[in-house]
Amino acid sequence: MTSPRKSRDPKTLRPATQLIHGGSLRSRFEETSEALFLTQGYLYDTMELSEARFKGDDPGFIYSRFANPTVSMFEQRMALLEGAEAARATASGMAAVTASLMGQLKAGDHIVAARALFGSCLYVVEELLPRFGVASTLVDGADLDAWRAAVRPNTKTAFLESPTNPTLEIVDIAAVAEIMHRAGATLVVDNVFATPLLQHPMKLGADCVVYSATKHIDGQGRVLGGVILASEKFIADHIHNFLRQTGPCLSPFNAWTLLKSLETLTVRVTAQTRTAGKIAEFLSTHPAVVRTLYPGRADHPQAALARRQMEAGGTMLSFEVAGGKAAAFRVANALTIIGISNNLGDAKSLITHPETTTHQRLKPEQRAALGIAAGLLRLSVGLEDAEDLIEDLAQALDKATLPRRHAAE
Repeated sequence: MTSPRKSRDPKTLRPATQLIHGGSLRSRFEETSEALFLTQGYLYDTMELSEARFKGDDPGFIYSRFANPTVSMFEQRMALLEGAEAARATASGMAAVTASLMGQLKAGDHIVAARALFGSCLYVVEELLPRFGVASTLVDGADLDAWRAAVRPNTKTAFLESPTNPTLEIVDIAAVAEIMHRAGATLVVDNVFATPLLQHPMKLGADCVVYSATKHIDGQGRVLGGVILASEKFIADHIHNFLRQTGPCLSPFNAWTLLKSLETLTVRVTAQTRTAGKIAEFLSTHPAVVRTLYPGRADHPQAALARRQMEAGGTMLSFEVAGGKAAAFRVANALTIIGISNNLGDAKSLITHPETTTHQRLKPEQRAALGIAAGLLRLSVGLEDAEDLIEDLAQALDKATLPRRHAAE
């Protein structure tokens, strides 16, 4: 009989290796690919064991709404990558955001949030939480004095995304975390644009990090998912029971798909980031483009903070074309490779018009304050050849600006 193979502590491995080997839980068949446990419930050898499970004295599984072996593997692998003590997976990114906030808050509490948020996140902060007696204040995320001024004695948590959607503004996570901690509050960061590879909010002081795993983590347009990462205490105090009782659980199949996707996350994000930099360079010189927003460029309004806080510019960029909404629509409609979709972080390059999609519920003055102009387009860079994407954008921009050029003549 052979002795079991020794394996290194996964915490000592680098991210690319953790994403392949971290959190593995093999069955007695010693499969190479992670097992997919499509089960709702679990059997107990004795009634005594069943009692111990429900008391929490035995660490085994009870019901897949609470925990599942495949989902647990995904949670452990994400915790390793993030450098977090614990993780809980959810059915979607918005389920993760909602649980991370509602799990902490009760009637009479107060939350501070950056005003530059994804539309559904704004709904949770501005409309949903106040229904349950939680007051909210929105601030300019880049204005640290605004964060300080917004804190109240009953402030319990703060919420932000960085880079922001869609203008890629950078919020100083470390500074906001310090402000909140001085007030006895926590900080939750939506890190979806940066990915867990390019920015590490917990190292910067955040108490909780959330992702839409639908985006780069799956990154291939297949399944929905979300994940909450934090300390064991944060998860135990605020998240575990909330998820257990309300039920926004991740399906085992989706967890298995996400596990397989994590194996290629480093390769995909590295390639997409490299291409995004080339596209941003091209767009910055095109005469039809009014402005290009990319955190990896020296002309980004917060380039110094981006370099300090992020390891690279990421896979997302935005650009504004002259001529407003009509011109933006002409550009997007003329593309032959890049698809029109409100999704992002995909292997396929995708473009959307924030004013009429992701941020359409905002009032015009709110969009203006966030820099979401009528001609702004958000581009999620995929895995296609960089030159093909640049050629596609070039021909679309040329076609879209042709009527304007003729009018000028």
